[in-house]
Formats: sequence, structure tokens, C-alpha cells
Amino acid sequence: LPILFPQQSGLYEYKIFGGLADCPPKLCADVYMDLDFRKQWDQYVKELYETTYDGEKVIYWEVKYPFPLSNRDYVYIRERREMDVDGRKIWVVLAQSVSVPQCPEKPGIIRVKSYKQSLAIESDGKAGSKVYMYYFDNPGGMIPSWLVNWAAKSGVPAFLKDIQKACLNYSKRT
Repeated sequence: LPILFPQQSGLYEYKIFGGLADCPPKLCADVYMDLDFRKQWDQYVKELYETTYDGEKVIYWEVKYPFPLSNRDYVYIRERREMDVDGRKIWVVLAQSVSVPQCPEKPGIIRVKSYKQSLAIESDGKAGSKVYMYYFDNPGGMIPSWLVNWAAKSGVPAFLKDIQKACLNYSKRT
């Protein structure tokens, strides 16, 4: 991956292992994929939608950043698959930034051009899920790498708590 993510960025790539009690894997994957529902539970979503360009589904996502930082936006593709690995059912979601001429950068918002995420979810053998996530993005702009790394380190556990709560609320909706 040296071309996509140059090492001189000073940013970390994250690998997260965690558990989501009382969130079955299919429910967890459904919540993760439901963009309209995410707008309700993710406080950092400013704008989020899926559209089609040249026959390919593309997601646009604008993320709220705290003052005085500029918001960031992402343009990416993603894919979900349910896999059977030696009798274990595993839900996999892959996402990666793409460049789409029909979705130009907006003034005052910094485009995140290097984003990649891989998510695998399986049963924990009880009522919950085991989750593995690989994550990298380069938010660009003039944010010191130590601050980006700190935000990711504290933001990921908070995100897992938020998605666990969202799973519980999602199951009440359906």
C-alpha cells in the first residue's frame, strides 16, 4: 500500500478488536450499512447519502469537525458480503475512497482522499458480536499528526459504544 498511504504522513493505521454485547452480527452489519439511520445516531454526520455515478454506487459523507477546524468530506465505495468460513458466518464490509469527477470538492470543506476501512463481524457465541476493524484515513489540512492520532485513539472506542447503542435502538425500530 505504499502508493495509497505514504509512510511519511506520520499517521497510524488502526486495527481494532472489540466486542458488542447484545448486538447479533447481522444486526450490527445492517446498522452499519443503513446510512439514513446513521444520520440519527452519529452526531458527527453533517451530510450522508449514496448515489450512482457511471453505474457505480458511491457514498458522499461530510463529517463535522470542531471549531476552528474545517469539516471533512469523503467520497467512497463500499461493499458488504456475508461469508461462510469453515462453518463460521462472517459479515465483511470494505470501503475505500475514490475520485469521482461528478462530485467535486466543496469550498471550505477538506476532501479526505486517502480512506480505507475493512470490517469483519461474527458471532461471539452468545447474543453479541466480535468485531475486527482496520482503518486508515488522512484528514488532510494543517492538523498536527499527534492530534489526528489522539482523536482516532479516543474516537474509535466512542464509536463502538455509539454503534452498540444504535444496534439496540435499531432493533426496537424494526
